[in-house]
Amino acid sequence: MFLENSEITVIGGGIVGLSVAFGLLKAGHSVAVIEGLDTDFSASRGNFGLVWMQGKGSGYAPYAHWTRDAVAAWPSFSEQLHQITGDELSLNQTGGFEFFTEASEFDAFGDTLREQHVHLGNRFSFELLDGDQVRRLLPGLGPNVVGASFCELDGHVNPLKLLSMLKSSVVALGGTIVSGAKVTHIEKAPGAGFQLSINHSKTVQSNRIILCAGLGSSTLAEQVGFKTQVAPQRGELLITEKLGERLPFLSSTIRQVNEGGIQIGGTQADAGYNDDESLSAIAQLAKHAVDVFPALADLRVIRSWGALRVMSPDGYPVYSQSQTHPGAYLVSCHSGVTLASLHATALIDWIDDTPNAPDLEAFDEHRFSVQSSAQH
Repeated sequence: MFLENSEITVIGGGIVGLSVAFGLLKAGHSVAVIEGLDTDFSASRGNFGLVWMQGKGSGYAPYAHWTRDAVAAWPSFSEQLHQITGDELSLNQTGGFEFFTEASEFDAFGDTLREQHVHLGNRFSFELLDGDQVRRLLPGLGPNVVGASFCELDGHVNPLKLLSMLKSSVVALGGTIVSGAKVTHIEKAPGAGFQLSINHSKTVQSNRIILCAGLGSSTLAEQVGFKTQVAPQRGELLITEKLGERLPFLSSTIRQVNEGGIQIGGTQADAGYNDDESLSAIAQLAKHAVDVFPALADLRVIRSWGALRVMSPDGYPVYSQSQTHPGAYLVSCHSGVTLASLHATALIDWIDDTPNAPDLEAFDEHRFSVQSSAQH
């Protein structure tokens, strides 16, 4: 299927773009999604699948509240996708742990959680457990675990299933998905709206455009008046053979996928546009997992990969409307799974400027200009 003129074009067919398209279609809009090439860097195909609260927005209250709203909205969002597709996301929100093998890191994270609590009050609670306490709670944890935090709001989902169900839902709701296409240029159309050049050849028109292309957004963003420059951050993951029994916990670095394998992650590296995995990082991941839960040492690793996160200059989401090109919007974040429930609901009210629109001024890209001015 190739793209024709549309009311709204979402540029980017990952979890962020598809969540926005889903919400726009539910709101009654005609929507086309342009999904890039298979060779493009894709955070959606390499993420950890967490619906996570701990640590989010400790230094930025608007992000703490936005994340809390997203976590609360997930059950309804999951049910909507189930009703449309008949499939299951394996959403589990029964709580998660952060495990620590260094006392200084454990103490610092406790301070982070206390800052979150200051922002969120009774909307957020957590427990801090020393090594002996958490081992009594979870027999089998290793002796190197010096402490852990627990939050009952944390959970996870099957991220590849989420991507698949979003695609199916967008099509079921009447949206168009154009795969293997690349927007190479955007300019104002005569009168109103935009002209989009696809693959350097075909030109189509759209009344409004939503840039959700992650690392592919920067060049296009400049063409419609945005200044934000996102940067890649590499994370690496490995997955083990399937287990017949269930892992007794979920953590931000160790989770059991619904098919039975154990997924291990958590690295962060500034490696530019290089998503190759490294032996040293994989060894680091494996060591951490075994330090936390020694029984994992006997499992075979069957797959490993690297993927690039999409990072704004301060690490927080960017939601902006172009001042020079009305009708163009920039949506960028590195927590596309956690925030998907709001990208499909509250963010649509912001795009449509309805009476229910959330105040997202704190996420506008102008904050980077303010921060830069304050530093000089």
